[in-house]
Amino acid sequence: MIRKKVLAPDRIRQPGNGFAFIPHRFLTDGFLQSLSRHELALYLFLVLASDKNGISFYGDKTIQSILGLKGNEYTFARSSLIHKDLILHDGTFFQILSLPSSAYQS
Repeated sequence: MIRKKVLAPDRIRQPGNGFAFIPHRFLTDGFLQSLSRHELALYLFLVLASDKNGISFYGDKTIQSILGLKGNEYTFARSSLIHKDLILHDGTFFQILSLPSSAYQS
């Protein structure tokens, strides 16, 4: 077993006032590998921007500007994340969903 050690004790992260997390399964179950760089950027942004229920209300134009995505890149990434069952979008709000059982949805 690998013994872990803290490399910088004065720099240990502390939870702040915000609420953002990505389950470990995102890495171990293949979700990370299944996303394109645009999908990953959008997913990470939405995770960071969402509240404890996974709700975010940033607008499309604002997200595109912050991430530096063109309209078609953003639209494709958003549609892909919806198709992969990672987010929902109703035109105003986004919701980050709990991870589905598999990273490779049909």
